[in-house]
Amino acid sequence: MSESRSSGDAEFAGVRLTHPDRVLFETQGITKRDLAIYLNRFAKPILDHAANRLLSLVRCPKGQGGQCFFQRHGGAGLDEHFGRLSVEQKDGEREDYLYLTGKDGLIQAAQMGVLEFHIWGSHVDDIEKPDRLVFDLDPAEGMDFGSVKTAAAAVRDALEALGLRSFALLTGGKGIHVVAPLTRTREWPDIKAFASALAHRFEADDPDAYVASASKAKREGRIFIDYLRNERSNTAIAPYSPRAREGAPLAWPVDWAELGTIDRPDAFRLAEADPDKAVAWKDYGAVRQTVTKSAMIDLGLSQD
Repeated sequence: MSESRSSGDAEFAGVRLTHPDRVLFETQGITKRDLAIYLNRFAKPILDHAANRLLSLVRCPKGQGGQCFFQRHGGAGLDEHFGRLSVEQKDGEREDYLYLTGKDGLIQAAQMGVLEFHIWGSHVDDIEKPDRLVFDLDPAEGMDFGSVKTAAAAVRDALEALGLRSFALLTGGKGIHVVAPLTRTREWPDIKAFASALAHRFEADDPDAYVASASKAKREGRIFIDYLRNERSNTAIAPYSPRAREGAPLAWPVDWAELGTIDRPDAFRLAEADPDKAVAWKDYGAVRQTVTKSAMIDLGLSQD
């Protein structure tokens, strides 16, 4: 890292950072410079999971307490350090989407006030074939985190019974993501059908504990097993992404054994983050597995 103190600007990974002392998280006093330092230090683990995937970015130009908005298309300030891919929409029109290719994109994102990185479940070289399966366990207001951990373990065990190994991600929000890496053998409709069928099985087996519907009215006292991340243009928070929430929490991968020792989903914070502790999911990239025909049949899905 090099910094130009005379101009008040800073430079990280060859990207100029203007107004580096602008505060982005008021309570913690975290500045744009602090965010850039974090993204620079954590570039490898972030890019291991987020590079070459289409993105939705949460931009908060005035900081976490100000107005924030999603951005997934190019625009002033983002184009130079991001890749772009033209994607056909449902109506047949095409739109350009953004994706990260390297550390410079992360720093440019800090420059533009990006506080969250949400990723597609496929890579840009074959966006129609997902390589990750995500269940977002979202508890109703007032539920304790222990219930969410129990639900995550239950989803893990159900996936294992169907031949899929999974990993736990603290979202930095209210819940846990259970993520299963996939080889690219099936397209989105199959993966969504599989995820939906499993979520609805949980609801059918224990309707007092789980719900597979996004309806707020049905979620009181239950955990919503959100399977809707598993659709072509839908996204999920990237591992190690900051969150635009009070306290500057992080989406943090944990091992299953470690999860049992953690008492809240926003336990990891940007101000204290240590890249030497980013050691979970070590063999994530080595996992080779797919949703098999027998797994689909087990969930009542036709494979004719």
